[in-house]
Amino acid sequence: MKKLLPIVFALVALLVQGQTPFEKGMQKAFTLWESGDMNAAEQLFERIAKAEKDQWLPYYYVAQINSLKSWEEKDANVLKAQLDKAQSYIDQAKAISPKNPEIMVMQAHIYTNWVAYDGATYGMKYGGIVSGIYSEAHALAPNNPRVVYNKAEWEMGSARYFGKDTAPYCKDIEKSIELFANFKPESPFAPNWGKERAEQVLAECKK
Repeated sequence: MKKLLPIVFALVALLVQGQTPFEKGMQKAFTLWESGDMNAAEQLFERIAKAEKDQWLPYYYVAQINSLKSWEEKDANVLKAQLDKAQSYIDQAKAISPKNPEIMVMQAHIYTNWVAYDGATYGMKYGGIVSGIYSEAHALAPNNPRVVYNKAEWEMGSARYFGKDTAPYCKDIEKSIELFANFKPESPFAPNWGKERAEQVLAECKK
């Protein structure tokens, strides 16, 4: 076993050395994010996006971070700055990778941020657009777990708002969890989030 350890370490070193600057940067950004330093991760994703103009993922993650920040934001000016930035970056991601279901889900999230902040003002403006985005994404990728889950949760929220039964959408949440179990991201840095939230929503369905 001891003789094998130097070989293992040498292989790891070769793998690290074999990474491209893009891969090294993305790995570092995710490490920062996982450590809780979301702002530093965002700044690094921005730098990667500027250097790798044909890669949609760093643009996507800048948009996602700003969307996540906005869920609990109460200051209208801060919220607008965050969501404007998110929109700018997701637009650039769309330009690089059109009709991408993952990007479409994030676009729907950004609009949903506005609705969550002020439903009276933005519900009518963005509600139909979000539903349309999820329908299109589902037509493109019916087995993508994030598409299935986010579409179902949006429809549940809409049903709840209009006083309708949300139970029919629980089956879709359950289906998304089955899809998560077998989902394989296209690359080590491709979106792979959502399972934990889907499981929480399904648990609420069963209460």
